[in-house]
Amino acid sequence: MRSKRYLIGVDGGGSGCRVALAAPDGRIVAQATGGPANFTTDPDGAIANALHAIEEVAAAAGLDAEGLEACIAHLGLAGVMDQADERAVADAMPFRNMAVSDDRATMVAGALGDRDGVLLALGTGTIIAAQRRGQVRYLGGWGPVLADQASGGWLGRRALQIAMQTEDGLLPNTGFTATVMGHFEGDPIAVVKFAASAQPKEFAAFAPVVFDCAGAGDEQAKALIEEGVAYLEACLDAVQFDETCVLCLAGGVGPRYAPYLEKRYKARIVSALGTALDGALSLARKLRDSEGG
Repeated sequence: MRSKRYLIGVDGGGSGCRVALAAPDGRIVAQATGGPANFTTDPDGAIANALHAIEEVAAAAGLDAEGLEACIAHLGLAGVMDQADERAVADAMPFRNMAVSDDRATMVAGALGDRDGVLLALGTGTIIAAQRRGQVRYLGGWGPVLADQASGGWLGRRALQIAMQTEDGLLPNTGFTATVMGHFEGDPIAVVKFAASAQPKEFAAFAPVVFDCAGAGDEQAKALIEEGVAYLEACLDAVQFDETCVLCLAGGVGPRYAPYLEKRYKARIVSALGTALDGALSLARKLRDSEGG
């Protein structure tokens, strides 16, 4: 099948990538998933995994090499930091007409569409983006060592820090710290060994414990959540969030902060319009439309 300005969207991250091929009218023709596609972590692997998934959707749709080349694509890959990264990805792709961005752009396009508002995307890491009149401002995004406040990874790491302070007698032992230490059979040395090599997603496994204990009334868990809330609300204030904006909480952790936000923020919470993959397709469509395709 020859392409009639078919669209391809790619959403790539550390846990895998997703690809969708859409007909000119927006109808999804084929989808595929692939391996991790974080360009900073593994540039060659990210490109190879994205390409493999792209080839899968092309085959499923019956596109030949010429048809695939004629598709208009937008690739949003985690870890794309600058124009050099964008060029490296684009040079490895089969498309004549495409754009490359990091995954923040596709998340914003998918969640907010054209609406003025703020996206708080909190999973293992944190993405905060404010969109107003088509212009997007990002906060944070400096990686798990320097940033990612309020994320699942951050919550898990702070939970272990609090547990260690409890071991030192600096904080009271509550149900929260007992639950955290229970994962290590009460052995602080096991906690130290785990933390020495743990990746953000492994720390993030403790985030549900924080919210569950806070929901049960544990004061230490609630105080930790309030730390995260303070950061999120400081970001909302920094971008001058007001009643003209919508607020979208996304990711595995984001929606769990909703009950803890100030009333003026809670009143503006809306559901995401779509996913990052939807956002990638939307940006591909805008690229096509901007060129009269």
